[in-house]
Amino acid sequence: MFLQTAKVAKVPHDLAREPYNQGILKMKGLSVVESCTFTKGLKGTMFLEDHLLLFVLDGSYTVRFGSQEYIVRKNEMVLLQKSIVIEYEKSGEEGSGYVLDYMMFFLKEELLTEFIKMADLESNHPSALVPVSVKAVNERLINYIYSMKPYFKETDNIRDGLIKVKLLELLFDVADADEQFLYQFLQLKRTKRKSITEVVEENITNPVSLNDLAYLSGRSLSAFKRDFQAIYNTSPLRWIRSRRLDIAKEMLLLTSLSVTDVCFSTGFESVAHFSKVFKERFGVAPSTCKQPLQKPNQEPTP
Repeated sequence: MFLQTAKVAKVPHDLAREPYNQGILKMKGLSVVESCTFTKGLKGTMFLEDHLLLFVLDGSYTVRFGSQEYIVRKNEMVLLQKSIVIEYEKSGEEGSGYVLDYMMFFLKEELLTEFIKMADLESNHPSALVPVSVKAVNERLINYIYSMKPYFKETDNIRDGLIKVKLLELLFDVADADEQFLYQFLQLKRTKRKSITEVVEENITNPVSLNDLAYLSGRSLSAFKRDFQAIYNTSPLRWIRSRRLDIAKEMLLLTSLSVTDVCFSTGFESVAHFSKVFKERFGVAPSTCKQPLQKPNQEPTP
C-alpha cells in the first residue's frame, strides 16, 4: 500500500519555513521554538533530527507513532526520541477561540551528555527506552516555560551560551519533576541493538541519514556500515538508494501520484536529484513511467 504522499518536514531544520506564527531561538545548533496560533485540526508529518521535548500551554497536540496515538493536552509535556517519523495533529480548544500555545525544545546528544555528567546520573538504570512519553507538567515547569517567552521578543540581544544554560535548567527541572523522565534521558543516550534489516526496512522511505539508522540500530556509524556490508554485500547508501528507486518506479506505474509526491514519499528530498538518479538507474525520466488513467470500461488504445 502507498499511503505517504506529502513531504516529511525535518525538524528543527524545516521549522523556519512554516507558514504560521512562531518564534525561534537558535544558538550553536541548540533550538527552542515557540508557537502561538489559532488553528483547528492542522495535520502534518515530521522527522525528528534531535530529541524533542514539547510543552502544551493551551490547546492539544496529538502525536501518532506507529499504531499508537498520544494526546498532549494543556499543561502536559511529551518527550520524543530522535530519528523517528511522527504524524501530528494540533488544535486549539473551541471555547478559547482555537488558541494553540506550545513550546518545543530540541535536545542534542552533546547537551544530554553534559546534563548527565552535571547531574551525576548513573547510566546503568534498567529503564527501557520509550519513543514517546507523555506526562503532566507541575507549577515549577509551567513557570519555567513562561519565563522563556520574553527571550523570543529580543532574539538578537541574547548573549552567547544563554540558550544552552536555559536548556540545562529545563532538564534539571524536568528530571526533578518526574523520576521516570530522568531515566528516559539516560536511555536516549543508548538505544538497544536491533536488527539492521529491521531498522532499514522500517525506515526505507523516511528521510533518514546513515547516522540516524546507526542510532536506531544501537550501533556506532562505523559498526553500522561494517555490519550492513556483511549482510547486503554493498554500501548502505548504494543499497538504500536502489531500493527507494525500485519503490518509486512501482508507485509511478501503479498509482496516480505525481512525480513530486513519489519523490517525497520515497525519502528523497529534492525532485531534481530524484529525477537525475532515477534516469541514471532506469534510463528514462520519472515522468515517462506515468501512465494515463483508463476510464471505467474504456478500452486501451491500440
